[in-house]
Amino acid sequence: MAATEKPPVTGTGSVALDGLLTWVDQRFPLISTWKAHLAEYYAPKNFNFWYYFGSLAMLVLAIQIVTGIFLTMNYKPDANLAFASVEYIMREVPGGWIIRYMHSTGASAFFICVYLHMFRALLYGSHRKPRELMWIFGVLIYLCLMGEAFFGYLLPWGQMSYWGAQVIINLFSAIPLIGPDLSLWIRGDYVIADATLNRFFAMHVIAIPLVLLGLVMAHLLALHEVGSNNPDGIEIKKHKDANGVPLDGIPFHPYYTVKDILGVVVFMIVFVIIVFFAPEMGGYFLEYNNFVPADPLQTPAHIAPVWYFTPYYSILRAVPPLFNSQFPGVVAMGVSVMVLFVLPWLDRGAVKSIRYRGTHFKVALAAFVIVFLVLGYLGTEPITVWGQFGAWLGHADRATVAARICTLIYFLFFILMPWYTKVDKTKPEPERVTY
Repeated sequence: MAATEKPPVTGTGSVALDGLLTWVDQRFPLISTWKAHLAEYYAPKNFNFWYYFGSLAMLVLAIQIVTGIFLTMNYKPDANLAFASVEYIMREVPGGWIIRYMHSTGASAFFICVYLHMFRALLYGSHRKPRELMWIFGVLIYLCLMGEAFFGYLLPWGQMSYWGAQVIINLFSAIPLIGPDLSLWIRGDYVIADATLNRFFAMHVIAIPLVLLGLVMAHLLALHEVGSNNPDGIEIKKHKDANGVPLDGIPFHPYYTVKDILGVVVFMIVFVIIVFFAPEMGGYFLEYNNFVPADPLQTPAHIAPVWYFTPYYSILRAVPPLFNSQFPGVVAMGVSVMVLFVLPWLDRGAVKSIRYRGTHFKVALAAFVIVFLVLGYLGTEPITVWGQFGAWLGHADRATVAARICTLIYFLFFILMPWYTKVDKTKPEPERVTY
């Protein structure tokens, strides 16, 4: 055997299969990739429930790509035909209705998995050293996911799709100097029309998915380079045996692949129940106005984005305008997302995991989650509900007072993080992982 050739693959039980795998492996890093990222990638032994959501997000991404491909086979990116083509998919294409509902439900499922995945990172310090770059890739994935959802939201060409896109694009016009030209460039026309639909279709189907897949690969490569975090927030690479295998690690395959299959089964049961029995989820996954064709001459009584954007929409509405310009609200909304990039450097805690953090961090994280949920709820409701909140607090003339308080708490979570994580009284971390 030449020095550059790889040894033959054995152990499959089939001579023909072993020969085929050997032939492939000598020309492509098949076995080495399998070992590096699955069979010999050692993950901590103490993964728990919170570690399901990364693999579930990958599953939903696959569902979205496959169902999206089938939807594009019958969808018409034309302002005069888009709504009718969606109805054609729902009523005439064999299995079209379930593909469309799987895609719409998958959009919300994707955000649910990503939000819970990010929450787990906050719980156990997965954004901390040496995983800062992995976290940055994750935030970029989140931004791409938001862009993908926004561009895809216009495609059904329903009332809420049309007017929701109108509101969001008009926000860009609030940017000084470049705003009007920027919003015109995004629309491709002076109003949302056929040109807008075509470019949104191209971004949703081709551009953003390509970037998203690249970032997912970068995220996984960064993860496998530094190793997975665990509920104790300690590095298992510090304790290895004579062969260099972490003492507190087990191969990802078969142990965690089997564990993830259990999570997939439970997830798919819930997913299928929603698809078959409640695909609209009371108007949160699919708004009722989106079953009405887009009408540029009739504005819906209440325009709101889909639920996964509503916390940031609430922040936008909570910030008062300046000189009749909504630019301060646009800035606040943008900063509320972009601040996630600097989270690894804001957290000065002596330990990573919430198991060993003190009261300060636990209270701050609980408050952050509560206000994020409240902001999300307020963003789905018309302005009259905001007025009711204001009346309860004695400010009937300040309809947005509840959202402003929540917005303040949201930003204080990040602004004060260097202080409360540094002064927090923490418990000592264990040397080895616990169960």
